[in-house]
Amino acid sequence: MREPAVKKTLYWCRECNVPLIGKTCRCGAAGVEIPIQKPYDLRPALTHDHDLLRSLLLERYGTDHLPQVVLFNKSSGVDRTEVIIANGVEFGRLSYDPAEHAYTLDLSQDALRFLAPFITKGIVDITAEAEEQGFGNRRLGGKKVMVKTGISEGPVVVRMKDLLGVGQLHDGGVRVRQIGKVEPESPPDPSWGEVVRVNVPLLKNLERTAIRFIRQHMNDRPKVNVSFSGGKDSTVSLELARRAGVTDVFYVDTGVEFPETVEFVRQCGIQVVIHGKDFWKEVEKNGLPRKDNRWCCERLKLQPVKEYLSGRGPCVTVQGNRWYESFSRSTLPGVIENPFNPLQLNISPIRNWRALEVFLYLWWRKVPYNPLYDMGYERVGCYLCPAMLESEAARTREIHPDLAGYWEAYLVAWAKKRGLSRRYIDLGLWRWENPPPKMCELAGRCGVSVPKKRQKS
Repeated sequence: MREPAVKKTLYWCRECNVPLIGKTCRCGAAGVEIPIQKPYDLRPALTHDHDLLRSLLLERYGTDHLPQVVLFNKSSGVDRTEVIIANGVEFGRLSYDPAEHAYTLDLSQDALRFLAPFITKGIVDITAEAEEQGFGNRRLGGKKVMVKTGISEGPVVVRMKDLLGVGQLHDGGVRVRQIGKVEPESPPDPSWGEVVRVNVPLLKNLERTAIRFIRQHMNDRPKVNVSFSGGKDSTVSLELARRAGVTDVFYVDTGVEFPETVEFVRQCGIQVVIHGKDFWKEVEKNGLPRKDNRWCCERLKLQPVKEYLSGRGPCVTVQGNRWYESFSRSTLPGVIENPFNPLQLNISPIRNWRALEVFLYLWWRKVPYNPLYDMGYERVGCYLCPAMLESEAARTREIHPDLAGYWEAYLVAWAKKRGLSRRYIDLGLWRWENPPPKMCELAGRCGVSVPKKRQKS
């Protein structure tokens, strides 16, 4: 399969107001290009996230006017950071602050074209102050205008005469990011069902190519199976593999899975469930699992699978790995011998799909997926995974306070033994043996000491 032409670009049909997975809409209109950011993995804002955006809009700006079709483009940050794409423009930015345990929604200038008529709060009129402070007709972008207002600090809409803009209110002043004439627009508000409909021809091509790829390699070894995790990517791979004629499927239960995942696996009819090592015994022997020391993957997943397959002989395993999941997988070949288990030849039929294509395919084929995605999770792994964002950990505390509380108590006891503060755990710093610079900076701002880096032997 060739690398997709849309890898670094999203196409959007202005006529239908829908995202496209190709360059042309089913209506015949050419898509408008929207540059996207690394790692280029666009995904839909599902139920909880859409509700979150609406609540943030309502709280800050007095309106929950948001189109049904909203995309997230994951970006770099201290914790969860998403570029929001809606109505064919970069609509704003959603970010989670682990220090404050709160989300912030920053609107873009383009978002005002769709929101301005509905905004009733969070508006700072700087007309008089700008003139008093000598700005006059000078460009205000990047300038700070001192103001008196009862609005709390954070992102605001800025008004100056007949101009509207966006800015940041902080320390008694507004830093104007951008301002200008705003012409209100009222585009159509299609559903995700309509997005699926206009993209069906390309979804058919993706399916056809993936099935052909599986059939091309499923006989490279005597047996073939599917590795199913309960996540969206392996759900699509399972559907494609079944259409290609593969029937054997296995799932690894690490013992620290979300209850929703365990139930979803049961509903999918997965007959072979492999159980990993006891996590609580392993953590006592190996220490905390970390992002830079994920021994848990080997002990709870890879080793149990290796033992299960050792008595079955060489096999081809269909898996759901994708290029866009992480930088480490961005060069993933379609066919590769598993370095941990040479008996296993791994094939990845959806390696060039983004999360957008994954969800559109699931909706098109009416394939059920793990409910955790609609509950606000980007990824669904173990409920205490170190790769989880602090925003997802906060969501886990809401949904499963018992599971989150048990792990949190363990972490607090672990920190106490090492002379680390409770705040060290609250900020999520336990996730690294050697926290990266951005996390050390966060710790410094919060007055939390970080142990000296461990030297690798």
